Amino acid sequence: MIFNNPGGAPELACESCGCRWFDRQTNTCYECGTPVPQAEMDAYLKALQDFHAAKGIVVNAPRGRGE
Repeated sequence: MIFNNPGGAPELACESCGCRWFDRQTNTCYECGTPVPQAEMDAYLKALQDFHAAKGIVVNAPRGRGE
């Protein structure tokens, strides 16, 4: 499940229990152990990409010399 936090950024929550904490190594919910479906992860990454584009955020922007 994807929802927007108060700052407008998308956040991913478990479809089963609503928890927002995930084990990145096993791709499962910390609370109930439900795996995050790839389709949900893809939808979240798309929503995050759209949020960045709308806000003009450049992720991992190249840095100039000496920075």
